[in-house]
Amino acid sequence: MIQITRRGALGAMLAAPAIASAQNWPSGSIRIIVPFAPGGSTDAVARLASPGLTQRLGVPVVVENRSGAAGSLGTQAVATARPDGQTWLLTFDSHATLPALLPNLPFNITRDLDPVMLIGGAPYVIATKPDKPYRNLADVVAAARARPDAVNYGSTGNGTIGHLTMIMLAAQTGVRMAHLPYRGGGLAVNDTVAGHVEMMIGSAAVVAPHIAGGTLRPIVQFGPERLPQLRDVPTALEGGFTGLEAEAWWGVFAPHGTPEAMQARMFTALQESFREERVTRTMTEVQQARVVLGDKSVLGPFLERQIAQWGGLVREHRVQAD
Repeated sequence: MIQITRRGALGAMLAAPAIASAQNWPSGSIRIIVPFAPGGSTDAVARLASPGLTQRLGVPVVVENRSGAAGSLGTQAVATARPDGQTWLLTFDSHATLPALLPNLPFNITRDLDPVMLIGGAPYVIATKPDKPYRNLADVVAAARARPDAVNYGSTGNGTIGHLTMIMLAAQTGVRMAHLPYRGGGLAVNDTVAGHVEMMIGSAAVVAPHIAGGTLRPIVQFGPERLPQLRDVPTALEGGFTGLEAEAWWGVFAPHGTPEAMQARMFTALQESFREERVTRTMTEVQQARVVLGDKSVLGPFLERQIAQWGGLVREHRVQAD
């Protein structure tokens, strides 16, 4: 015989509204907040998913860009939102550096946000103007060793994964290079194509169109293996540089406490949307992504590893936000 205690009865009463709310969800338009400006890869990934989500959930799914403070402003908007399934976060790899880069954050990214889906990742790539002398990563290191602080590179900002990867490279090889932070991948690409900087590091999604068009030449990719679209470009490991792996990634989060039923339904809708042939093709060919579509059991531990790795580098090298 099953006995119901007073505590159990109280718990059931408290859970009842959440269960009813989850059963009626969604009941209005849904916001996916992207904590960066329009035009970047995170914005593009969110807008790829939006039509499929609208179709599957039966309500408008609107992408809202809320940029600023290294992505923390938009992230805070989700972390402090009501956990009613109407607000979600789709963010980028720099999410993992926020606690170390901005130690006075008014929210906790692991406590105030629930992981929902690891969408996928794309390797970081160093690329240069074709008339520059660098053919591989060894050439870059040799030039930096011969001319300390004279060889420069652009990135999408201080404390970004690209910047931290170059810090790792410099520490491993004992060289010094000048870092030129930009406020977006497009600006870094423009100056690299124009020859104003020696090279840049960015996600494969940022540099791939320019590589295909012949205005940039890839030097190295930092994924665990070669991308099919960059099959002629060696990885850092193949070049003899161990431990230098860096991938851009995209993930979806919910305000902590969002009912499990809502999270599960959103995960399924996301999974089905990203599996559409058009979306998958765009992710692999345009965003140069390795599509994962992992659930919270994948994203949660992955994020913890990213925070430990990149946050540790931020603190060790005293990197500050722009």
